[in-house]
Amino acid sequence: MVRSTENRLLNYRQLLHQYLIDMYAKIEAERLLFTRLNQKKLRVDEYINLEDAITNDSDPANHGKLVILPSTLTGCPRNMHEYAQDAITYLHHGGKPSLFITYKLQRDGTKCD
Repeated sequence: MVRSTENRLLNYRQLLHQYLIDMYAKIEAERLLFTRLNQKKLRVDEYINLEDAITNDSDPANHGKLVILPSTLTGCPRNMHEYAQDAITYLHHGGKPSLFITYKLQRDGTKCD
């Protein structure tokens, strides 16, 4: 029997994409679970000012369990704030960009006018 040298997983693109998305979602869910269960190890008590701001500015009845997300969590407001601060720092040191280009793409991948 002769074995094929091609990778069968790459032949099934949609299945591969779905598998990768599922694994990414699983990893993110595990990261969130770790963050929720290990608040003491992450020294959340040091964020007491943040907790005060949350409780003073809104109705406590609308809150669930308070969980402080680390800034390393991609997409959380603290992470986005750090990215914005980094961009401002780059502009401060490098000056304004001489060229700023944006692209618009349609869902099929073609450019928009």
